[in-house]
Amino acid sequence: MERKVQQYNQPSFITDDPVSVPHRFHKKQDIEIAGLFSSVFAWGNRKTIIRKSSELMYAMDNSPHEFIICHKEKDLKRFLEFKHRTFNATDLLYFIRFLRSHYQKHESLETAFLSPQSIKADRMKNGLSAFYNRFFSLEGAPRRTQKHISTPEKNAACKRLNMYLRWMVRRDDHGVDFGLWKKISPADLICPVDLHVSRVARHFGLISRKQTDWTTAIELTEALREMDSNDPVKFDFALFGLGVFEKYQ
Repeated sequence: MERKVQQYNQPSFITDDPVSVPHRFHKKQDIEIAGLFSSVFAWGNRKTIIRKSSELMYAMDNSPHEFIICHKEKDLKRFLEFKHRTFNATDLLYFIRFLRSHYQKHESLETAFLSPQSIKADRMKNGLSAFYNRFFSLEGAPRRTQKHISTPEKNAACKRLNMYLRWMVRRDDHGVDFGLWKKISPADLICPVDLHVSRVARHFGLISRKQTDWTTAIELTEALREMDSNDPVKFDFALFGLGVFEKYQ
């Protein structure tokens, strides 16, 4: 597992992965916003994910934070035809409204993932639940948009948000993850779990559950903590690489 982490946790991993989109930016808030959309879009073909994320960044003048904060109502018309799988203009306009509301009060999106409940065992569960509740706290939040922001309260695996948190929180000298956020510890992160990762994890006996849900994500992360308690989610590189690139069964 350590060998496979070293193999895939390299700059060469970035080009064909959705993480390549936030890597185009240098401003912290631009990275946060580009990363959020790229992770939310991250299901299906990776080339399509990158293309649609890039299309959205271009529509935001490749300055997403400035656009979010400074746009006028007429500027939103350019998004009315935007669509990625089941994510449509209704969802996008609400995302923009939430982000504007948040950044008008906070410097970083990190604060949206912080929970006042600091019990270590449930820290990320509480943080993800807090983000979900904050995200949908604005008046008139579309019910349909709930499918795009998952919560452990519904036993969802929260794969895309956990991947986003890995990007923002993990820090090393390999250059894939950003390590921008300091108030969340890499030790507390939960491993993103999808069909590829869960298949490989079951093969190695890291999980026993047949479902792919929050309980499974916790089971896997606890197994990974046995190998590295300070940075368990680094093994996401190994599990993902074995599952997607090597088609490990």
